[in-house]
Amino acid sequence: MRARPGAADTSLHPFLRLPGSNRLRTVPDGLWLHFSPNPADPFVDILCIEACASLQNLLDKRSRFAPSTSSLLAVCPVPWLLAPQDAKDKMPRWRRIKLLRQEPVAPLALPVRDVRVLYGLKDRQYEGFARTQMPQAHEYFCPMDALIDEEGASNPAMQALIARASGAANFMRLP
Repeated sequence: MRARPGAADTSLHPFLRLPGSNRLRTVPDGLWLHFSPNPADPFVDILCIEACASLQNLLDKRSRFAPSTSSLLAVCPVPWLLAPQDAKDKMPRWRRIKLLRQEPVAPLALPVRDVRVLYGLKDRQYEGFARTQMPQAHEYFCPMDALIDEEGASNPAMQALIARASGAANFMRLP
C-alpha cells in the first residue's frame, strides 16, 4: 500500500520512528507498506525510496536504515487510515489492511519486519558509488533521472530492480 508521497499535508502520512521515541521520526521520500494479514502476528514490511541530492545526504539517509540500527516502528495516523486509497474507490484504507478488524481510534504502530531501501543518486555520484562501494543486502541504487522519470514505472530496468527488491525474490519458489 502506497503511503508516501501523497496529498500535500504530510502530517497525515505514515512515518517511521524508533520505539520509545515520540519526537524523532523518519519520513522517507517514498514509502510502501505491506501489512501482515494476521492480527495475531502484526508487522509491516517496508520499501522506502530516498532521493539523495549529495553524498552527505546519502550517508545521513543510509545511517537511518543501517542493519545495526535498533528496531523501527511504522506509524499510520488515524486520518490516513480512515481516508480512501484513491478518489475512485471510497473504501477506507483500514478496511484493506487485513489485520484490522474494526475502525481505528488511535494511530496504528507496527514493528517493521523487513526493510528495503532504494536510493536515487545524481549521475556522477551514482557512477562513483557503483564503481567503489558494495551495498548492504537491503539497499538498492539507481540514477536520480530513472527515479524521477514520469515513465519510470514502465522502464524495464527499473521494473527489474524493484522486482529484485521484493522479499519474494529471495526464495527459489513460494509455497
